[in-house]
Amino acid sequence: MGQSNLRIIFFGTPDFAAFSLEKIVNSGYNVVGVITAMDKPAGRGQKVAESAVKRKANELGLKILQPANLKSEDFMNELESLNPNLGVVIAFRILPEKVWSFPTLGTINLHGSLLPQYRGAAPIHHAIINGEITTGLTTFFLKHEIDTGDIIAKTELSIGENESVGELHDRMMVEGAGLIAHSLKMVSDGDCHTTPQDFSAELKTAPKLHREFAELDLNLSLHDFHNKVRGLSPFPGAWIQSQWGDMKILSGEKLGLLGPFLQTSISIESRQLIICLHDGYYKVTQMQLPGKPKMMATEFIHGLK
Repeated sequence: MGQSNLRIIFFGTPDFAAFSLEKIVNSGYNVVGVITAMDKPAGRGQKVAESAVKRKANELGLKILQPANLKSEDFMNELESLNPNLGVVIAFRILPEKVWSFPTLGTINLHGSLLPQYRGAAPIHHAIINGEITTGLTTFFLKHEIDTGDIIAKTELSIGENESVGELHDRMMVEGAGLIAHSLKMVSDGDCHTTPQDFSAELKTAPKLHREFAELDLNLSLHDFHNKVRGLSPFPGAWIQSQWGDMKILSGEKLGLLGPFLQTSISIESRQLIICLHDGYYKVTQMQLPGKPKMMATEFIHGLK
């Protein structure tokens, strides 16, 4: 095929995708168009904001499309006019089959897990929440069922004992860009030998995150409590009902079993914000209350005084 013969159409929205887009262009590939989310109000001021991918595409001088309807005849006509022969999709909404099957060489997806494990919308979060010590990234060709296509390449990463999803996300963003570039080279070199996914093992899933799921339970073990906090930090943030309102806990540390206690609780002890669980104590280091900025627990305690 050759690198110069690839005509890539890129689908993506957040920073995770924008980083790979820049890597693809800087590696010399021809991106004939970028499909991203429509501009929408964001933040407290509700100012109209562009997606990270749109900002990066403008910086790189690429053609941008922001269709409201991916199934519309107008969008399909625009896609046809670009004449792409390969699609790349990263952190984008579900594509209609007529869109991802349009490029003659298919459409490659980058997923934030070692497929077939953690299929779904939030693989990085769920891996940490479940206490995994390794994870990875996978490139594969899209097919009809979500995240089930034949695998092109994988790379494995370790997860730090106290690493948050935000920290792991940023490491995976860099590794993912490299994996996409490697996968494109395999295609352009004519050396792309895919492997079907093995669904015989017990599979863990990564469904979309909801507020109810993010609530912390004082009946959790110390180990599981810590994993849920770091698996949801900084976004969307694990939260717990407290005497000060619904409190997001953004970071903390396991203190273990420091002495006998009678019941689970949230309290201030020795100028520390302590959560007492059945099998140990957890010290909150950063938190956030409704309508307030993020703050260190020490600042919060000082403010109470």
